[in-house]
Amino acid sequence: MMQNDCMRVTVDIDEAVLKELSRLSGEKKNSPAIAKVVKDWVRRQKAKEFGNRIMEGFFDYPLTNDQIEEADG
Repeated sequence: MMQNDCMRVTVDIDEAVLKELSRLSGEKKNSPAIAKVVKDWVRRQKAKEFGNRIMEGFFDYPLTNDQIEEADG
């Protein structure tokens, strides 16, 4: 069942790639497998961008790494 915030799209994917995608994602149906992989890819890209921004000095955190680790307990 599709959620209201979802959009249906049509894409051509090689059958062998689709089978591997289903196997790796753990999803038996194509649509959930593709949605899961795309969502994960977007999450990873956002994390990569965030990491790059930190390394480029765009963020100034008031706590040191030791203080953050100490707070995590």
